[in-house]
Amino acid sequence: MQFIDYVKIHVKAGDGGRGCVSFRREKYVPRGGPNGGDGGKGGDIIIRASAEMNTLLDLRYLHEYRAERGEHGMGKNMHGRNGEDRVIPVPVGTIVKDEETGEVLADLDAPGKDFIAARGGRGGLGNQHFATATRQAPHFAQPGEGGTERFLIIELKLLADVGLIGLPNAGKSTLISVISSAKPKIADYPFTTLIPVLGVVKVEDLRSFVFADIPGLIEGAHRGAGLGFQFLRHVERTLLLLHLVDVSVALTTDPVEDLQKIQKELELHSEVLAGKPRIVVATKIDAVDEARLDRLRQYCNDNDTSFFALSAVTGEGVKELIRHVAVRLENVE
Repeated sequence: MQFIDYVKIHVKAGDGGRGCVSFRREKYVPRGGPNGGDGGKGGDIIIRASAEMNTLLDLRYLHEYRAERGEHGMGKNMHGRNGEDRVIPVPVGTIVKDEETGEVLADLDAPGKDFIAARGGRGGLGNQHFATATRQAPHFAQPGEGGTERFLIIELKLLADVGLIGLPNAGKSTLISVISSAKPKIADYPFTTLIPVLGVVKVEDLRSFVFADIPGLIEGAHRGAGLGFQFLRHVERTLLLLHLVDVSVALTTDPVEDLQKIQKELELHSEVLAGKPRIVVATKIDAVDEARLDRLRQYCNDNDTSFFALSAVTGEGVKELIRHVAVRLENVE
């Protein structure tokens, strides 16, 4: 299934039905008074979080959503039927924004949570409501109110406890495939991960938690370079970041510079994201360049940053990291 996490839609609630102009006409009933019924209320547009969805794909191909209008009032004091609401299901974690102002209107972060995105118009009153002692035969009624309409931005932010970040081929996909049942694409070329991948990790006697593997970031990501910038919103909700750095002999770059490049991109994207608790993880120590590993470890020690080294291939250091993450999450507010 194609992963879509950002769409723009137009919503139009139903118009209210107009009130009826009618007079009682019955045999043997002289001077029958007004009996025009009220119009029905227009249907609302409701956006509702559904645990059965994980992408905004449906919304990508249907941009216009309209609710049913209310029926017009009828004679004999008959009220018009209210229009049916239009419910738009979206994945849990969806944020609804006003397209014009950018204001966040709703954060649908729990299954079943909903938001009335556009309210249906009120039905007009029939002429029965306008009869008075001096105006006994009103020949007018209220029109129905128009339903509200607006353009909305629908944005999905995955709900995960831990976000995996790093340069392409830092070992994120391999790690999440080892510690969970997630099966991301793994290959020896950059950008094998094209969409975010979630994995659930279970730790004995501690809470389970969810990892999010984000496509690799590169320098200039905040300006749109690479792929990962499109998905940084998905780690904005996380409680903890794991920053993976490749320390294998296959690379000749400075691991500290690699670390700082990604940190800089986080800062340029969002101060909140850059300030999240972080653990630096040296990866691929089964083929380690000791000088690169020592350089990275010393930098983290000097900057009071949590540091782990592991090999997802051999399993060395993986259990220790996962248990540390589980304990850390217990203490994160």
